[in-house]
Amino acid sequence: MMMIAALVACAVSIVLALIRTGLGPTAFDRILAVNAIGTVIILAIALHGFVMGRPEFIDISILYAVINFIGTFAVLKLFSTGSLGDAKRGDNK
Repeated sequence: MMMIAALVACAVSIVLALIRTGLGPTAFDRILAVNAIGTVIILAIALHGFVMGRPEFIDISILYAVINFIGTFAVLKLFSTGSLGDAKRGDNK
């Protein structure tokens, strides 16, 4: 019963973050909302693995967390600087 309540809370959190994604005044607000959705999905994967008795879901959620972390920082860097830090050809003499 408690796990069902936790999964329902995750679903409500995702809905609220989706609303924030649509209403965010800036691109950074939208990126933060998408990051929050990713974090809630990580929690939902771990809860689902616990309910089903499959501890390998923890590994999947950790991998998803790393991808979410790197992706968020890459998109934020792209929006703030205009590139991902790669030097253009001919600029690195």
